[in-house]
Amino acid sequence: MDLITITTTLLTVILGAIGIMAFGIIFGLFYKGIDRKIAAHMQGRIGPPVIQPFRDVRKLFVKENIIPENAIDWVFNLAPLVGLVASCTILLYLPIGGQPAILDGILTAKGDILLILYLLLIPSLAMVIGGFSSGSPYATVGAQREMATMMAYEFPLAIIIVSIAWRLSFVEGSTHVFTVSTLTTTPLWGIVGPIGFIGSIILLLALVIVTPAELSKIPFDSPEAETEIADGLMVEYSGRNLAMFYLTDGVKTVVMGAIIIALFFPYNLSPILGLTDLAAVSVDIVFFLFKLFLVILFSVTLIRVAVARLKIDQVVYTYWVPLTLMSLVGLICIMWDQTIMTQFGIPKVIEMLGLI
Repeated sequence: MDLITITTTLLTVILGAIGIMAFGIIFGLFYKGIDRKIAAHMQGRIGPPVIQPFRDVRKLFVKENIIPENAIDWVFNLAPLVGLVASCTILLYLPIGGQPAILDGILTAKGDILLILYLLLIPSLAMVIGGFSSGSPYATVGAQREMATMMAYEFPLAIIIVSIAWRLSFVEGSTHVFTVSTLTTTPLWGIVGPIGFIGSIILLLALVIVTPAELSKIPFDSPEAETEIADGLMVEYSGRNLAMFYLTDGVKTVVMGAIIIALFFPYNLSPILGLTDLAAVSVDIVFFLFKLFLVILFSVTLIRVAVARLKIDQVVYTYWVPLTLMSLVGLICIMWDQTIMTQFGIPKVIEMLGLI
C-alpha cells in the first residue's frame, strides 16, 4: 500500500476507535441506568433516574483517589485503565448497527472471535490483579472468587463459539468461520434444520446465562458481594480508579450484548424496508440499540431480579456441570442436524418429523 492509503486507513481506525469508545461508554452507562430503573420497578421501588450512572461517574472523577498503605501503587492504579482499554478494544472487532467492525479485515482477519474471547478475560484479570495488589483481605477473597468464576464460565462460552463456527464450516463458500464478519453474514437460524434449530436455542440460552457472570451481576456476583465481603474486589478503590472500573462495566455490558446480537441476531431492518444511505444507517443503528436493550433486559435485568445471589461453590457447579452439559447438548443437536441434513435434505427431514 502507498503512503496515502496507509495514512487514510490509520486515520479511519483512530477516528473510529474514538467514536466507538464514546459509543460504548455513553450507551453502557445509559443501559446501566435503564437496568437499575426497570429492576427497581420490578421490586416495587421508584429507583434512581436513568442518568444516575452519569452522575455517579462525574462524582467519582472529582473525588480523591485514595491508595491503601499496603498497596502496590503502580499495579493498583494501572489495573482499572487496563480493564477499560481492553473492553473498548473488543468493540473495535464487533459490528455495530449493521456497520462493519472498525478493525474488520485489518488485524486477525482469520480469527477475531478467538481474539475477543481472550480480550474478554482482561477486564476480569485486571480486577483480580487490582484486588490482590490492594493488600486488603476482603479484596483478596474477592479476587480468588473472581478467578474461580472465570474458570467456570469460560468453558461453556468456548463450546458455544466452537459449535456455531463448526456448523458454518459446512456452508458452501464460507471461509474463515472464526471471524465475526462470517458469523454475522451467515445467520445460524438460516442454515440449520429442525434439530439444529433446537440446538441453536439451547446455545442461546447458555450464552444468556453466561452473560451475568461475565458482568459480575446477581446471581453470579459473589466476587463483589457487598453483604459478605464489603464489595470484595472494589473495596479499596475510590475516585477516578473506581470510576474507570465503573466505565469498564458499562462498556462490557454493551460488548456482551453486541456479541449475542452478532452470533444470533445479526439482522437489519434497512434491507426489509428498502432503505439506503443515511436512512439505512440510522434505522439499523436504532434497531441495534433496541436489540441491545432486549438482550440486556433478558440476560441481566430479569435474571438478577428473579434469582438470589449464589455461593461461590454454587456458581462454579452451575457452569461446570449443568451449563456445560447444556452447551454440549446444543453442540450435539447441531452435529446431528448436519449429519441428517447431509443425508436427507431439509424437505425430507421436515417430512420425517411430521412437521408438514
